[in-house]
Amino acid sequence: MAQNEESNERFWSEFHGPNLGYVEEQYDLYKEDPEAVDPSIKKMFDGHGAPQWLSQTNVAAGAAAQATSIDDVKKLTSAMKLVEAIRRFGHLEADIYPVGMKKRKSELVDPVTYGLTKEDLASIPASWLWENAPNKVENGLDVVKELKKYYSGTITFEFDHVNNDDERKWLLDLIESGKARLSLSDDEKTKLLERLIQVEGFEEFLQKTFVGQKRFSIEGLEIMVPMLDQIVKNASADKVENIMMGMAHRGRLAVLAHVLGKPYDRIFSEFHHSPNKELIPSEGSMGINYGWTGDVKYHFGATKEPDGKESVTRIRLAHNPSHLEFVNPVVEGFARAAQDDRYEKGYAKQDKNKAIPVLIHGDAAFIGEGIVAETFNLSNLPGYSTGGSLHIIANNLLGYTTEQKDGRSTRYASDLAKGFEVPIIHVNADDPIACISAVQIAYEYRQKFNKDFLIDLVGYRRYGHNEMDEPRMTQPVLYKMIDEHPTVAHIFAKNLQEKEIIREEQFKEMKQRALDKLQDIYNNMKENETGEAESMFMPEALKNGLDKYETAVDLETLRSLNKGLLERPEGFNSNKKLERILKRRENALENGGKADWGTGEALAYASILRDGIPIRLTGQDTERGTFAHRHLVLHDVETSEKFCPMHMLEEAKTSFDIRNSPLSETGVLGFEYGYSVEATNTLVIWEAQFGDFANVAQVIFDQFISSARAKWGDKSNMVMLLPHGYEGQGPEHSSARLERFLQMAAENNWIVAYVTSSAQFFHLIRRQAALRNKEEARPLVVMTPKSSLIRNQRIASKAEEFTKGKFLAIRDQPNLKVSKKNAKRLLIGSGKIMVDIEEAIEQADDNFNWLRAIRLEQIYPFPKKLLKKEINALPNLEEIVWVQEEPQNMGCWDFVDDYLRDLLKDGQTLRYIGRPDRSSPAVGVPNVHKTEQKQIVQKAITPTKGGDSDE
Repeated sequence: MAQNEESNERFWSEFHGPNLGYVEEQYDLYKEDPEAVDPSIKKMFDGHGAPQWLSQTNVAAGAAAQATSIDDVKKLTSAMKLVEAIRRFGHLEADIYPVGMKKRKSELVDPVTYGLTKEDLASIPASWLWENAPNKVENGLDVVKELKKYYSGTITFEFDHVNNDDERKWLLDLIESGKARLSLSDDEKTKLLERLIQVEGFEEFLQKTFVGQKRFSIEGLEIMVPMLDQIVKNASADKVENIMMGMAHRGRLAVLAHVLGKPYDRIFSEFHHSPNKELIPSEGSMGINYGWTGDVKYHFGATKEPDGKESVTRIRLAHNPSHLEFVNPVVEGFARAAQDDRYEKGYAKQDKNKAIPVLIHGDAAFIGEGIVAETFNLSNLPGYSTGGSLHIIANNLLGYTTEQKDGRSTRYASDLAKGFEVPIIHVNADDPIACISAVQIAYEYRQKFNKDFLIDLVGYRRYGHNEMDEPRMTQPVLYKMIDEHPTVAHIFAKNLQEKEIIREEQFKEMKQRALDKLQDIYNNMKENETGEAESMFMPEALKNGLDKYETAVDLETLRSLNKGLLERPEGFNSNKKLERILKRRENALENGGKADWGTGEALAYASILRDGIPIRLTGQDTERGTFAHRHLVLHDVETSEKFCPMHMLEEAKTSFDIRNSPLSETGVLGFEYGYSVEATNTLVIWEAQFGDFANVAQVIFDQFISSARAKWGDKSNMVMLLPHGYEGQGPEHSSARLERFLQMAAENNWIVAYVTSSAQFFHLIRRQAALRNKEEARPLVVMTPKSSLIRNQRIASKAEEFTKGKFLAIRDQPNLKVSKKNAKRLLIGSGKIMVDIEEAIEQADDNFNWLRAIRLEQIYPFPKKLLKKEINALPNLEEIVWVQEEPQNMGCWDFVDDYLRDLLKDGQTLRYIGRPDRSSPAVGVPNVHKTEQKQIVQKAITPTKGGDSDE
């Protein structure tokens, strides 16, 4: 430090005479704005601080002030409180609103609040308040002015809620060293202006060419595109393989065009709805992968593959319905799937630098939709972390027509993130350099700390919620300001003109070039005079049957796998009671033995791993199983150390990634869906704690899992295990709402099954694994057993049921002697009720040769041909009876009745036996449940026709 002072002293001693006055004048300018002086002079002051003679004067003044106020500790401590308040609350008077709100003054950062005058502050040496103050900052007044530049300008920071000292210090050092704001060269500034002109020109062209059509323009937040450019540039330089993006509608077309390179002509063709012609893209235009029903243009995503030269980074923008923030966990699932190496046994091995998630939120939706909090909660969990996501709130100050005061209870839209210790930057969208600086900070923080970072990009919305909407009805004052407000390109161009970086004519030429390019592309597009769009159809592979897959496994292999699952690491202290239970599985495959549900499930997973197919299995209590049947993660009773038997299997070739999830359905299911879409060769399984709880994730089922293939072409092969069955446990622990999945069943979009044996589940899951990465891949929804059934020996299976055959879509009722010639009633049902009926028949003394019973184990796709064959084999059949334990307006009845009616022959009738229509899925009184259940079973096996069960 002493050497540095001597060096500065020697440097300033070279100045004499008139030069002194000039240097003092320049130094005054430099203190106000370092950019206001010539770069060479700025460099001089940066390196050598204040001129020596000024420093000596200030030191003398400071000494005098010290002499008179050395005892006034209160003023010093007050000044220290003020400085800390600026760091914490400087954002309260920051210049972050382009329109709508003026820069405010806050008492929290006002010297008067602390009993301080300018003279008081000027009397305190800078080093007492700010240890690392730059050379130009000499006293307390300078400290306050300088820190307010950093914390109360067009970019401001909130990180007081971040508790990690290293993170806080890194942010503090970056901000207060003056390095938070990037220093762009004149050429870089010109290129940034050109990019803004491209974005603005694209929107202007769409506005004038396709008048009145919805596009959810980015205008007011155009800088978002250069911000994404900066992320892509950094990721490519760091050899990041994937950027996974999710965003709602606003600005989506601009991002598709400018960041993902979707051809302009493709976008134009999607706008044209003329009755006598349709614009089609020119030859060679990149195609976008759509499904066969399609979707509106601002829901589609796209993928930009790396060219291998300029970029090694693949960019994927997820398709997104109008349910806005629900894409967030889907994108996180994409990212984790891209980061995981699943081709070694054990847990998948994660490389957080292989993918970076980028999520663009709406200001109203971010704070309003609970899925945002669910997704944030995943960010640091072992099974769900993606090493930090970059969040940008596209803040246009409005939610459709709703103002902030009616839309949130917090000061900022971003405040939710504070609970997860996510640093926040608020930045004015009219300051392009500040915005690029913000995203650079976010990227560097993510790479260094592997944590989320949030940018609140504050702009406005040039038009209404969409371009057909009139915003002046509800926000007249705000839109008067917006109407009079210049675009960011004009603001930035004026700034560059004032600094003589560009000329006004140059700006006009740049704008014209951008518009001419778009007009040329539009003019060169072909016209389809017939106006007939090409019809799209479901892939042929989805129409084919599912019975071609061989799923049996030889007995020796199964025995070896079963034995391997009972081995433990040396020194592992198991729970003795649990080990006695698991030991029973040892003889499950021997003569006279049976494999219960837990054993059959474990053998299914083990055999799939042996086949080289990775498995990811998650859910709220999946490691043990809600009903204590799975036990695929064991805990050492002495150390609590975890051990998964699947990880020790000698035959396993790939990872078995089993994780307990947080108490979340929507976020976790969305994550697993995204994982399955990205990791097409992996069997992804999600289990609900109780099937009823899947209700909470209805948007993910409706908008993604059931329909994404038809709308967007996204393939998923994931499995959903939903415990279902009536046990007298009340409305919330009975029904997985089977009817809802059947209501959405169409176009072979998924498989819905309700199986009643461990071997059936074994074959079903193995078939699902075989479907992976094929055209016929689709999700699988399984109603799984709960406590009353899961250890019931009636659903346990003998060894030969695993070693022979395959999954049966329909299955004979066990333990019922079949007399096809005498059968007058064909009883059909699914799931637990059929097991109850099996038990009742065994206990009865009656002769049931008049009854033929079949279990429908795959409800969709409906096995119509198989049932027709069964019916044709019953010459004296009088009636088909459907039985279920769910109310008549729930369960399968409304789905199967049309199929079954089509199978009736002359003289045959179709009847329903079960509970009547109800608003609640189940009664809440156990004794009432038992009575109802007994009545249903007895009616099903009583030969007298009694009409509907509710009569």
